[in-house]
Amino acid sequence: MDIQALTGHAPLVPPPGARRPAAPFLPMSRAEMDALGWDACDIVLVTGDAYVDHPSFGMAIIGRLLEAQGFRVGIIAQPDWQSAEPFKALGRPTLFFGVTGGNLDSMVNRYTADRRLRHDDAYTAGGEGGKRPDRCTIVYTQRCREAFKDVPIVLGGIEASLRRIAHYDYWSDKVRRSILADAKADLLIYGNAERAVVEVANRLAAGEAPRELDSIRGVALFRRVPDTYTELLADDLDSDDEGASRQRDATVIRLPSYEQVVDDKEAYARASRVLHREANPGNARALVQRHGDRDLWLNPPPIPLTSAEMDAVYDLPYARAPHPSYGDAKIPAWDMIKFSVTIMRGCFGGCTFCSITEHEGRIIQNRSEGSVLREIERIRDKTPGFTGVISDVGGPTANMYRMACKDRRSRRPAGCRPASSPTSARTSTPRTTTSSASTARCAR
Repeated sequence: MDIQALTGHAPLVPPPGARRPAAPFLPMSRAEMDALGWDACDIVLVTGDAYVDHPSFGMAIIGRLLEAQGFRVGIIAQPDWQSAEPFKALGRPTLFFGVTGGNLDSMVNRYTADRRLRHDDAYTAGGEGGKRPDRCTIVYTQRCREAFKDVPIVLGGIEASLRRIAHYDYWSDKVRRSILADAKADLLIYGNAERAVVEVANRLAAGEAPRELDSIRGVALFRRVPDTYTELLADDLDSDDEGASRQRDATVIRLPSYEQVVDDKEAYARASRVLHREANPGNARALVQRHGDRDLWLNPPPIPLTSAEMDAVYDLPYARAPHPSYGDAKIPAWDMIKFSVTIMRGCFGGCTFCSITEHEGRIIQNRSEGSVLREIERIRDKTPGFTGVISDVGGPTANMYRMACKDRRSRRPAGCRPASSPTSARTSTPRTTTSSASTARCAR
């Protein structure tokens, strides 16, 4: 697969010789910026989690990836949202603010299933609760806009991804608008964001306006439907081929509007069904949903990363530790994963109770065995307290490492028949090999 031809931009991660030296940690203060010789950040990432420079934390991946592209990236972690001042801590970014609620939806993080306030937070130093607001993606965006009203704002992370269209909100027991409408940001990146955020950054750096970035996969924004597109109504899609015979690149599916799904449960179900069925990047079409007098446009999902690209992302120079500003305070989420290794992303299960497919996609993305072993060696060499035991080797779901559907163009949300059986996958994948090899290497 020619990824550069599909995505239209240079390699996701430039080779080490083509990068500027990596910062020990992405800066969280002006003093750290001064030590790096920076007069400004190009991109400031604002997150609801404590900053842990490790590939299990989304902001670390995005920050290090953008750093590898040559951008000066700073992080504002868990800022006080009572005023805009903490959002000015690193100055005005030259390109954009990237805003996320963190590794969890902020409402899930703050409340139990009984809607009772949690008193702890695994993603905060000391496990302390109350360090982020309700719907923090929206709140942070508003404060960023107050701090520097002319700086573009890009939303990302699971909170933005799963709330990209009109959606039912359990906490308020009502259907809410797309989070892009409520936050009043410029762009929303959904799903695995590596490709999209690199293209967004490079095109903004080249002088394009956010409204011009309407062709990037995995991006949502408000725009009108071009005259060159043919609209299909979600209500009229054929149950057999879902309109697949139409020219995909010039077709957009109109979902029931926000106003319709608020009042009509069947309309809500149709919108949700189409969103799930248009999740295959091999044949997905653009979606559009009316919000008031504006159209919310969602481009098709991102092209999955190749194994070489995933290897490059996980080989970036992470410090593999919390930022030094936290001192000796424990961050429970970090303590849980510091001896584990991610080997895959995605899930083709399509379970109705789960959102993995809607966020990470149904195509399994895998790292190579060599990349996994290199990370285990880095854990051995850099992570204090390592005793030679890797606590987990896996991904967000069951072990689907190197498994793939026979029908790569299926629109079915579930029911995929893998090209290799689970039994053969268990015996042929490097899960067992990695375990034995890592034991041998870690024993050196």
